[in-house]
Amino acid sequence: MPGLPLPIRLSAVLLLLAVAVFPFYWMFVTSLTPSSELFASTPRFWPTWSETGVYADAFRKIPVATWLLNSLIVAAGTTVLSIAISLFPAYSLSRFRFKGKGIMGLSLFATQMLPEAMLVVPLYALFGQFNMLNTLTALILANTAFTVPVVVWILKGAIDGVPEEIEEAAHIDGCSQVGIVWRIVLPLIAPTLAAASVIAFFHGWNEYVFAQTLVSSESLRTASVGLAGFVGELSTPIHTVMSIAVIYAVPAIVFYMFVQKYVVSGMTAGGVKG
Repeated sequence: MPGLPLPIRLSAVLLLLAVAVFPFYWMFVTSLTPSSELFASTPRFWPTWSETGVYADAFRKIPVATWLLNSLIVAAGTTVLSIAISLFPAYSLSRFRFKGKGIMGLSLFATQMLPEAMLVVPLYALFGQFNMLNTLTALILANTAFTVPVVVWILKGAIDGVPEEIEEAAHIDGCSQVGIVWRIVLPLIAPTLAAASVIAFFHGWNEYVFAQTLVSSESLRTASVGLAGFVGELSTPIHTVMSIAVIYAVPAIVFYMFVQKYVVSGMTAGGVKG
């Protein structure tokens, strides 16, 4: 759109922004709409600020804080473990030539073809043998298994863009191979690490199938499972569901806003060979 006039470009950006933000705004408005007006023929587009007590009720009557803390532990654990496990395999795929390299890369892609629902039963049996059922550790490990292949390929693309001459100079100065990865490569691909962290974090934050199956204790319930539990067969407290949905979305939005300046540069890292 570089040839279009500035007003048209701004209008297009504002339109896309409105489309992206509107679902969250509609959740917020619905959470603050009186029950008597929820199914009115004319929808309400502005919140009723006198209904803000629904948020206080959500924290007072429902263990929302515990759910959010559990989700945060799972998401943070998934992010840290995914990056830690993926860094050296990504470096190996980028820098070394070895037999079976192509098969290994294809295998990483192949793992993404399997839906989570197919692996619930095997993972349930596996974690049961190790006495890890009903623990947040089991959720972290299960989520990490799905995010590592994606993170490996993201980091590999960034490492491909790091000039090998920099590593050769560090090696001549006596730096070990592990030291080169930690001291040279890691700082240079920091934006891509942020982008990969976002992907791992959101997977751990939003995951539902494993959280519903591997954890049975209410004190270890994540927010995604707790929120889904309010959708009943006979009645659904829409006020409560929407207020918790807004609360559930806010931490993820804050996290993304914190790292978004790194995400754009990270997603394009490796696109041009340095």
